[in-house]
Amino acid sequence: MFGIGELTILLLVIVAVLAVKRLPGLVRSAGQAARILKSEKQALKDDAAGAPDRPAPRVIRGETAERDVP
Repeated sequence: MFGIGELTILLLVIVAVLAVKRLPGLVRSAGQAARILKSEKQALKDDAAGAPDRPAPRVIRGETAERDVP
């Protein structure tokens, strides 16, 4: 019968063979996730700095907005 070491090696080989088919998709999605995180980080940084190119808020007559006062 197989021991723990042989079963571990067999399992690793099976996982490696199956993962080869999906590896390009996994790498592609990891890159896409990294780009999204980078852009969100930059957006938060710009928002915290008070980006000067931000347009003024629109004012619509007849509506009121509650202000959060700390």
